Amino acid sequence: MDRLLLTAEEVAEVLNVGRCKVYDLIRNGEIESIKIGRLRRIPVDNVRKFAERLIEEGRA
Repeated sequence: MDRLLLTAEEVAEVLNVGRCKVYDLIRNGEIESIKIGRLRRIPVDNVRKFAERLIEEGRA
């Protein structure tokens, strides 16, 4: 089964940025996340949408 949710550290690795930058993106609403109890998780689809948005902005 493919993973549906990623930690901030995993997203940072995928995007090649720091963990703090991922939390900044979440705080600014650029990447949507969910809370499960006290844990913060980011759906894989939201990471893909964020990357696609960056690519489109780069083309403009």
